Amino acid sequence: MEFLVAVNMSKTQNNLTVEWNQINWCKAERLVFKLQKRIYQASERGDVKTVRKLQKTLIRSWSAKCIAVRRVTQDNQGKNTAGVDGVKSLTPKQRTTLVSRLKLTGKAKPTRRVMIPKPGSEEKRPLGIPTINDRALQALVKIALEPEWEAKFEPNSYGFRPGRSCHDAIEAIYSGIRQKAKYVLDADITKCFDRIDQYALIDKVKTYPTLRRQLKSWLKAGVMENGRFSNTNDGTPQGGVISPLLANIALHGMEERVKQFAETLKGNKRDNRQALSLIRYADDFVIIHEDVNVVIACQKIIADWLSDIGLELKPSKTKLTHTLNEYNGNVGFEFLGFHVQQHKVGNYRCAKNPHGIPLGFTTLITPSKPKIKAHLAKIAEVIDTHKTAPQAALISKLNPIIRGWSNYYSTVVSKETFSKCKNLTYDKLRAWARARGKGSINKDKYWRTVDDQNWCFSTEDGLELMNHAATAIIRHVKVKGNASPYNGDWIYWSKRRGEYPETPNRVSSLIKRQKGICPHCGLYFTSTDIVEIDHKIPKSLGGKDTQDNRQLLHKHCHDTKTASDGSLKQEL
Repeated sequence: MEFLVAVNMSKTQNNLTVEWNQINWCKAERLVFKLQKRIYQASERGDVKTVRKLQKTLIRSWSAKCIAVRRVTQDNQGKNTAGVDGVKSLTPKQRTTLVSRLKLTGKAKPTRRVMIPKPGSEEKRPLGIPTINDRALQALVKIALEPEWEAKFEPNSYGFRPGRSCHDAIEAIYSGIRQKAKYVLDADITKCFDRIDQYALIDKVKTYPTLRRQLKSWLKAGVMENGRFSNTNDGTPQGGVISPLLANIALHGMEERVKQFAETLKGNKRDNRQALSLIRYADDFVIIHEDVNVVIACQKIIADWLSDIGLELKPSKTKLTHTLNEYNGNVGFEFLGFHVQQHKVGNYRCAKNPHGIPLGFTTLITPSKPKIKAHLAKIAEVIDTHKTAPQAALISKLNPIIRGWSNYYSTVVSKETFSKCKNLTYDKLRAWARARGKGSINKDKYWRTVDDQNWCFSTEDGLELMNHAATAIIRHVKVKGNASPYNGDWIYWSKRRGEYPETPNRVSSLIKRQKGICPHCGLYFTSTDIVEIDHKIPKSLGGKDTQDNRQLLHKHCHDTKTASDGSLKQEL
């Protein structure tokens, strides 16, 4: 029945008579998700024929095309970055026209090369920005391909996947070592996106011919840089909508490969599989086992496995270490900005096994020193560049930096780090105030008592600097094994969305109050939705910035509501 509805809706609405702002988005979202859920279920049971049939239906669907266009022209944070066509944004009428043009032609235009800074390094990362048309078509193909692969991806793959985060990867590492000290291979893949063997990737996707030709055309499209064209014979361009999914497909199978090796070891096959862990986030991964020889053997196995898809381990970022004792000059390891290490402690402070027997050590995960240093350097840079700016401007610039960083590390042992960052920030602010006051810090001008806290850096009208140490430490709950948003458990996924460490407190409280539902469209918030806080009665029409007047909406729902609530006319 759903299949027929999809076809009928595609046939009746695939025209330019439907205005963009008249589209029934709620109906379109529900229709697309029903097809995605069926693809996920068919892939789970290995029904390839049904998967391909539903994918073709979804790619032809008018509703799916509309959602794809909306994602790249309205929702996407980088929607104003142009490709080689120079087009940055589209009007509602142009969006509708683009919907009617979306089809798998087997052709693609070159991407535009843009170099961006690489975090924590002086190196720059090359991005390939596709044209608006290619971006929308990639979003459409991703809508059809992702459910199939979400049913196949390994449980300890966490990067670039809906509903999964780096905090899930860290919790998986903690679960793997908290009861026993182990050896760890901390590895990184050299230029993963740039060097993937394109033919091996296409063969691995193993899709139907029309889609295969389209994927190949994107990979072979080439890049334009400073007016010069270059062929792309390897890799998948960073910056493409579908590139992260393709990279995950290329790396799929790493975990299973080492698990197969574990089965060949002496002992029970099931126990051996559980004792060996490979946890991957994009192109960074760790292999964990109590026997160093097993870890060394796994390194060679993975190196051989990667060579089949044109990749290799990066020697400078691949090391063998131990979680508790020094090995080759290393102890502990860093992963995704966290430092993981075990420390010997007395029985009253150490961890215990399931039988209550003290282990003699405790596992601590903390912010890594390079990340702390980079964060403090960023704060110092902002303060130094605001020497003559108003205090309110400085606070407004610092608060998002402090809040985002503190929330990221709020799931691990960070109290001591937060306190240190707070004190060093305070010292820097005293120097800032002293420079403005010609030797005096002007305490009563820049610092005030707020509630029971003295020396709060704040303005007269109540704008207060975020305090690192005020961030609560709350343990993150890892995502369930093979769980995916495409399984349809909306309550589970909307609840997790409100509990993500990097979700602002105001957003979390609104998700909880709204029971995970957008009041404008009536749909649940998903893990990948871009959301915004809206004032029910706009501030420009007399509404107040209070909790009772706030609601959380999808970004596109917020755009629609703002266009119709009279606030724009009032501003004009």
